[in-house]
Amino acid sequence: MKGKKWIKAVYPAAIVALIYLLVTVLRQLGIMNGYYNQVLMFAGINIMMTASLNLVNGFTGQFCIGHAGFMSLGAYGAAIVTGMLFKHTDSIFVFLLGLFAGGLAAMAAGMLIGLPSLKLKGDYLAIVTLAFGEIVRALLRLVKPIGGARGMIGIPGYANLGWILFFMALTLFLLRNLIHSPFGRAFIAIRDNEVAADAMGINTTKYKMTSFCIAAFIAGVAGGLYAHVISFIQPDNFSFTKSADFLVYLYAGGSGSLTGSVVGATLLTILPEFLRFLADWRLAVYAVILVLVMLYRSEGLCGGLELPFMRIRRKELYEEPLFGKKEKGKEGQA
Repeated sequence: MKGKKWIKAVYPAAIVALIYLLVTVLRQLGIMNGYYNQVLMFAGINIMMTASLNLVNGFTGQFCIGHAGFMSLGAYGAAIVTGMLFKHTDSIFVFLLGLFAGGLAAMAAGMLIGLPSLKLKGDYLAIVTLAFGEIVRALLRLVKPIGGARGMIGIPGYANLGWILFFMALTLFLLRNLIHSPFGRAFIAIRDNEVAADAMGINTTKYKMTSFCIAAFIAGVAGGLYAHVISFIQPDNFSFTKSADFLVYLYAGGSGSLTGSVVGATLLTILPEFLRFLADWRLAVYAVILVLVMLYRSEGLCGGLELPFMRIRRKELYEEPLFGKKEKGKEGQA
């Protein structure tokens, strides 16, 4: 049994390593150029953003539509550290420090917006998160030391496909374990019936805040990676349109499924580039495909399904109680 668990834990890392090795070989052979490599990097960042949004919308049952606001704070926070504070220091530790700082900045904003707003539900919460994203964008346009409306330039290009695949795999691994932990079961209980969860003793505000902050931190790290891929950011890069993209990736792939986050973000990032040969018809065809998916697969492409290594067997899932520790000698009692 332990051997199987070890193999299940290594399997995703092996897939990511094989993808990186394959891309490296294709680039060496001249089959894959820098453009395709950059598309793959954007796909990895979008997977991180979609998976983090899935934690809030899909697994906790909230409705956040301003996720790009957290991404912008992470992008600017990381860029300030690497591009301004340590611009003369060429070190990978500075890059990691910048990503961590961006994640913390986004998480702090998540706490500030979450404390007063997570008592709201449905459309009201959606309006607050939308307003948050637009407020952040407007404030970034007014701060002159970080470029204002013109944006920041000269951000070091530390991020590459290897780093993005590493953080993407780490995000999916951590979220997979979180969702199948007692915390994750509390998130799902809140999603299914918040009143019943509260009646069972679950502190719904605490768990919703935890979900919100974790998602904001991941979005901040993804924003930092994004900034160090394109080396230039401006507030308009993180408008409501960007948040809407992540919502499309989430619900097209399948809400409540990490596999759906991967499938939706990957396919819908690559699809517009694949359709470039259609020129002006590209976006029209892209929209038609989305409409067809929603009509004939309303639950998403994955529909709550998970790949084997992205889920835990039911027996393993309920080995531990939701609250407290299991008492010895009482396992068989009803």
